[in-house]
Amino acid sequence: MLNIGIGGAITSADPLFYNAGPNNALAMHVFEYLIGRDDKAQPYPQLAESWRAVEPTVWEFKLRPGVKWHDGRDFTAEDVAFSIARAPNVPNSPGGFGGFVRAITRVEVVDPLTIRLHTARPHPVLPIELSSVAIVAKHSTENAGTEDFNNGRAAIGTGPYRLRAFRPGDRAELARNETYWGGAEPWAQVHYRMIPNDGGRTAALLAGDVDVIDQVPSTDLPRLRRESRVTLAEIPGVRLIYLFPDYSREGEVPFVTDNAGKPLPQNPFRDLRVRQALSMAIQRDALSERVMEGTAQPTGQWLPEGTFGYNPDVRPPAFDAARARALLAEAGYPQGFRLTLHSPNDRYPNDSKVAQAIAQMWTRIGVQTQVDALPWASFSARNARQEFAIRLLGWGSVTGEASYTLVNVLSTVNRERRMGANNNGHYSNPALDALTERATGTIDDAERAALLREGVKMAMDDVAIIPVFQLVNTWAMRRGLTLTPRMDERTVAAGIRATP
Repeated sequence: MLNIGIGGAITSADPLFYNAGPNNALAMHVFEYLIGRDDKAQPYPQLAESWRAVEPTVWEFKLRPGVKWHDGRDFTAEDVAFSIARAPNVPNSPGGFGGFVRAITRVEVVDPLTIRLHTARPHPVLPIELSSVAIVAKHSTENAGTEDFNNGRAAIGTGPYRLRAFRPGDRAELARNETYWGGAEPWAQVHYRMIPNDGGRTAALLAGDVDVIDQVPSTDLPRLRRESRVTLAEIPGVRLIYLFPDYSREGEVPFVTDNAGKPLPQNPFRDLRVRQALSMAIQRDALSERVMEGTAQPTGQWLPEGTFGYNPDVRPPAFDAARARALLAEAGYPQGFRLTLHSPNDRYPNDSKVAQAIAQMWTRIGVQTQVDALPWASFSARNARQEFAIRLLGWGSVTGEASYTLVNVLSTVNRERRMGANNNGHYSNPALDALTERATGTIDDAERAALLREGVKMAMDDVAIIPVFQLVNTWAMRRGLTLTPRMDERTVAAGIRATP
């Protein structure tokens, strides 16, 4: 048996309910994708053996033969067609997967192992995008809801593990799929425990209650490096920690007042100067070195260096408190104002500590800031309902390229076009939308990369979001185990092995 302790809370066993890291990590055990992504975010054939553009607007996928669902039924192209149709239509999803199938205008089932996906115009990134869409069984899901996944009735996948039990916010219990097409995994059982308390995860590992933990607390790293019973695995990640202000309101914004406690008549975040002031008031180096203790890298954009679309000309904003105060005065707030920064307290490493530190930095420039840190389950639900003025969030560009964020986080929310599924602040920039559409439809890689770099600069010049830092992903495990660290920070049993 393998016992894994994770820091994030899994809110559902439905792999198409919520595009959040912990949910996706659990899904990778039970379900699979046409195209998988390895530990370096590189694609590889999974349920699709091959894919090609047979025409500029038609992608053909040849499916892997002999794959069985956990209940013994055959996996076919009909399941793929059903999953693509379901991805944007899961009820009550707080942030779904519709953006990944937005380009598909028609699905053509050629035969049981061949499917063609038609697009209105060339869409070269479609295979990369489909690596985020889990394939579910049509026969078990057609009349099922998300609750049927949580209780196990619909949680029938093709993956290396079967879901035996799931309790949201607590644990998932998995059993090995003995007939898995890729060969049976070495772990007969995997218990996935959610341990949001940082000290609790470390204590559980040292006590032997769990074998592996993720989101290793930075405060515990020196002790764990000296601990002979423990080994560590690290990799620079693709997760950005950032701040997202509310753009959805023109007038009063919840949790924003003047210094006397009276609501402001206008939304201050709609003024670029206010956003610039808040950004340049953040001492990113101090956060990375002191709060994160070296487990983060300051950034001014959402991608790490070396990824597709990273713009080397977009640097972390320099700290300048005097200029920040001047910008606030120019925007009509010479005395500043008050706000509440909302943050999860159990989702990202040191999330509430980072929020508290940022609040102090903003208070020093006259923006009196309080922090309300909430458990992830409550935070994510309220965030989806637009209840916050500004929030601390994390976003992992798991495809390793810039369009993932442009489409899902920074595109104008449009349910019909399936854009902006994770645009929690309701940011809207028609020029950026047009550039994103051009970039994702450009076949030539060099030209597409140039357009993406332009999109990164446009978004960051407008301070659409306030980037803070990118995380270094760290795991700790009992001696005798090895773990392949993943850039997408997901903790999967398939990457954990006992040493010979």
